Amino acid sequence: MLNVWAGANKIIYDADNVINNAANLPDKSYASGLIAQASIFKALALGNLAEYWEKVPSGNGQNVSFITRAEGYNKAIATIDNALAVIAVNPVNTSFLSNVPSGIDIPNTLNALKARYALFAGNYALALTSANAVDLTKKSSFTYDAQNLNPIFEIATSTNNVIQPKNINLGQTGANVPDAGDGRIPFYTIINTTVRINGFGSGTFTQIPVYLPGEMTLIKAEAYARQASPNLTSSLSELNKIVTKTASTDPFGVGAALPALTGTYTQQQLLDLIYKHRCIELFMSGLKLEDMRRFNQPLTDRKRNFFPYPFAERDNNTNTPADPGF
Repeated sequence: MLNVWAGANKIIYDADNVINNAANLPDKSYASGLIAQASIFKALALGNLAEYWEKVPSGNGQNVSFITRAEGYNKAIATIDNALAVIAVNPVNTSFLSNVPSGIDIPNTLNALKARYALFAGNYALALTSANAVDLTKKSSFTYDAQNLNPIFEIATSTNNVIQPKNINLGQTGANVPDAGDGRIPFYTIINTTVRINGFGSGTFTQIPVYLPGEMTLIKAEAYARQASPNLTSSLSELNKIVTKTASTDPFGVGAALPALTGTYTQQQLLDLIYKHRCIELFMSGLKLEDMRRFNQPLTDRKRNFFPYPFAERDNNTNTPADPGF
């Protein structure tokens, strides 16, 4: 727990230093690149804390107070909004882009993360607007080289001693098991005597998406289904874009290639299907625990709802909340 907790808080601290000091640079277009890039990592760190803990630190420092996880998501959104405003006034210049890895598409990533965290915060109108602002034909990913290796491959795929999929069901049971012929099964898994990791952990230099275009489509489907006046027709239409999508039409090659869902569905039936396809489409993305809570999945399907706070925080911060009961 300490590795995740300390890592996220250190990223936020470093990102704040970059964001605050970049404003003093004379080259405003270079500064906007620094602010936007740092904001992406700060938002991801805030999102990780809010996903796994009931409350998150309000900032950095000694004996900091804590805010709710919903406030944590909104803080991530505010960070993104600031970055979007900065690059709107001073577009990121080529001088900055030539000095950072080329894989991350800054504008689309900012809007994609905004859509993700707005959905998690229950702001469905904002989630829908932000998801619609993302160009689904573009890729945004973390790139790796001989000095920076794909961590999933190095930790898990290259050895059976740590973790591998139990089977080809992509972590699903019952009605949520992938349909026969779902093209995402051979994308994410490969059978080599036993079931092994494939997909974004398949090789030393395999890129890992910051977000999948399919996540944005599923956010739209869920937002339509959950808004105050549910639009089930539009929700089903967006969901079918995922169900019928082929690998050749997806920037990352993720495609179910299944027949479209037909007929009439209730709101709950659609939400059940959206949950199923989120778990399959976003396999190993780290978002499932948030999904399990949001879709009211049985508690018996997970070992706990939220993580306990690391001892290093509790021993040094008197404001640390009580650990969750589950």
